[in-house]
Amino acid sequence: MSVAVETLPAFPFDWDGTRLPAEIEALRAAPVRKVRTIAGAEAWLVSSYELCRHVLEDERFSLKDTSAPGAPRQYALTIPPHVVNNMGNITGAGLRKAVMKAINPKAPGLEDWLRARAGALVDALIAEGAPGELRGAYADPYSTGLHCRMLGIPEEDGPRLLRSLDVAFMNAPHEIEAARLHWDRDIAYMTERLDDPATGGLIAELAALREDPDYAHLTDEMLATVGVTLFGAGVISTAGFLTMALVSVLTRPDVREALTAHGAAGAMDELLRVNLSIGDGLPRLAMEDVRLGEVDVRAGELVLVLVEAANHDPHHFPDPLAFRPDRENAADHLSFGGGRHYCPATALGKRHAEIALETLLDRLPEVRLAVPVEQLVWRTNFMKRLPERLPVAW
Repeated sequence: MSVAVETLPAFPFDWDGTRLPAEIEALRAAPVRKVRTIAGAEAWLVSSYELCRHVLEDERFSLKDTSAPGAPRQYALTIPPHVVNNMGNITGAGLRKAVMKAINPKAPGLEDWLRARAGALVDALIAEGAPGELRGAYADPYSTGLHCRMLGIPEEDGPRLLRSLDVAFMNAPHEIEAARLHWDRDIAYMTERLDDPATGGLIAELAALREDPDYAHLTDEMLATVGVTLFGAGVISTAGFLTMALVSVLTRPDVREALTAHGAAGAMDELLRVNLSIGDGLPRLAMEDVRLGEVDVRAGELVLVLVEAANHDPHHFPDPLAFRPDRENAADHLSFGGGRHYCPATALGKRHAEIALETLLDRLPEVRLAVPVEQLVWRTNFMKRLPERLPVAW
């Protein structure tokens, strides 16, 4: 007698970042359901706002343990397992204060630098003439330069580190040799910066701690890992959000009109809510049996928080497809995560994007996408869904 085997939906659903995947509407009736991941594992996909927030805030769901040996995976690890819980490691090592100082958007001179850098990049676009390229010539170098400045490393080294990210943080079904090679190369680079007298910023502060007996437990590799991970995760997050904000401006007249009426700062949380760059789920491992909605999640099972579904849940955000910066609960979005792993660079990410959008739209108010939107080519890495290029005219 043959036994029917359930075929689980493959996740993620769709990499096109200009629309919600069609499957999301069907999830409203089943906000916790089984899917199969890129790596072939079974996982519980959580899609309602209430339950997504629950998972992010409930410490029975662990991020750190998603990297444990034998744990079901969303995709293969392409970074060392201990790096998955990066901010937890930074806090445990006593380095949180130094890191938070480095990512403070009110750091002396930072806002002036952001405005000058954004202006210089727009000047370069104008000087070269249309068509321009807003990801490779604007969002990526702007975010890369910011993180080089924070870390205190030469900005001309930024493109080298940026090139590592497509592989070092790749979403892959199996481990890949190139990821380890990129990781090792970047750790070696950051270790050299610890001993370079020209280094400033956070890396110089970390290097100075080596003379403090209270930090004798820290190795050069541990300090270099802080630099590599802050650059990687920071650039991917800030450049990714800025890129997707630009996609919204270029493809949605309602977004451009709202930014004109409210300014970038006034529309920032709504831009984050409608952002579709988080194509995968935020992974957590159940550490004990938990009742989640109508489903019993067992200890050791993988849970994926589908942020884009939560941010478009009509029960929490009425008329979710409409862009309304005046929503009373616009700031409730989960685009920066939640709970103990809420992104510590939230304020910096917002201010960085506000200045970039204001500068671009002030200098190029008629900027427009120069290809049909359906011809944008999308790719993903580190849970980010982004267009390879954003060709524009003005």
